[in-house]
Amino acid sequence: MNFGNYRVEVIPDCEFRLDGGAMFGVVPRNLWARANPPDDQNRIRMNMNCLFIEADGERILIDTGIGEKWSEKHRAMYGINRTHSLNESLKAVAGVAATDMTIVINTHLHFDHAGGNSIRNDAGQAVPAFPNARYFISQAEYEHAESPTERDRASYFSENWQPMKETGQLELKANDYEIVPGLTMETHAGHNRSMQCPRLARDGKTLFGFADLVPTRAHVPYAWVMGYDLYPVETVEAKKKLLPQAAQENWTCLFYHDPDTPLGRIVHDGEKLKVLPLA
Repeated sequence: MNFGNYRVEVIPDCEFRLDGGAMFGVVPRNLWARANPPDDQNRIRMNMNCLFIEADGERILIDTGIGEKWSEKHRAMYGINRTHSLNESLKAVAGVAATDMTIVINTHLHFDHAGGNSIRNDAGQAVPAFPNARYFISQAEYEHAESPTERDRASYFSENWQPMKETGQLELKANDYEIVPGLTMETHAGHNRSMQCPRLARDGKTLFGFADLVPTRAHVPYAWVMGYDLYPVETVEAKKKLLPQAAQENWTCLFYHDPDTPLGRIVHDGEKLKVLPLA
């Protein structure tokens, strides 16, 4: 997919599963289960749809999935179903390798967005998975990851950012910043105070990545908010601001955790908003 002279590809990491009740908060199970049938452990299927952008001489990856540094116990716990490494998916979809990437960006440092930042070497140590890349994260998110709340502490593992700090590859950024012309990261509070969303605007077209504000198509209704969100009221306010704008301006929308339809467009259906999959 091209946005002007920029190339954009969705790079799926792998399927995994989280508790459906946690993913939909106060929404009753009999509602969310219609579109997201749970397994016998009440978990729903999800994916991690990372975004590759080749632009202005840079090869950019936004978010890196769940990574491969997991024990058998935790692979079973999260239902991680990996058939290809992220590097293999990069080669298959975008024709590039991890060593070709020049910039890696994390919307935030939760393990399912930053787990692929690092890999284990033969000695079992975590080392950068993208040895030639600069890693970008907002300073606010870095500071939160270093001192998380009790409520979200389990989502942060320092091995997903510490190796890059040690090699000098980690660069801390402002709450809103530009990577290359037309590609920006902007902070939208709700999931936490410092999560960022990518916005690509070229030749009159916009691609917007909702990260964990709207993790799947099923989360488009304003009140359908994850139980994981630290500030759910602010999530609703962000959705009320962004989703109507996405519909009005015909944005291409990336739903990071949707297992079947990562890209779509928001449209008004009477009084409701819904997603039309990208053809």
